[in-house]
Amino acid sequence: MSPPSPPPGKRRTDPERRQRIIDVTLEVVAQHGVAGATHRRIAAAADVPLGSMTYHFAGMDELLALAFTQLAQKASAEFRAGLDRVETREEAIAAVVDIIAGDVWAQPATLLLSYELYAFAARNPDLQAVMRGWMAASRQALGRWFDPLTARALDALVEGIGIHNSIDREPLDRAAIEEIVRRVAT
Repeated sequence: MSPPSPPPGKRRTDPERRQRIIDVTLEVVAQHGVAGATHRRIAAAADVPLGSMTYHFAGMDELLALAFTQLAQKASAEFRAGLDRVETREEAIAAVVDIIAGDVWAQPATLLLSYELYAFAARNPDLQAVMRGWMAASRQALGRWFDPLTARALDALVEGIGIHNSIDREPLDRAAIEEIVRRVAT
């Protein structure tokens, strides 16, 4: 049920509307893919008038770029936080295993969003900068404990194992993930 309409001549203010639309865009993309993320679908999910879409955003590409940028920033912050808590290289290896086998990459919505982001970025040069920034942030966080080439390999493992595990009939368990991370890290 929608809130009551404002009296004639008064506009309803909704200072959170733009951000709510961006947040909901990720939910719609996770459910329907980039191709299925329409203005109408996003507006309905955000419980905003359809006109809000064109009022707040120049087009779907801008909205998707903002939503995926937000996703990348959030994922990078979680990644960095996991590595900022460690004090030794051994703890850093354990943190990488936690990132791969834990809640961040194991969630189906996160995996779907990363698939969608990679595919969308492959066709959208502006989003490639978002992806490069995300990769650079991950590698920088890993760089505190690992040389640049190892950091790059571990960064690829984080997403790669998650993606493979999401569709593999025999996904890697935590012990196997740890063994792989140790092989790369040492």
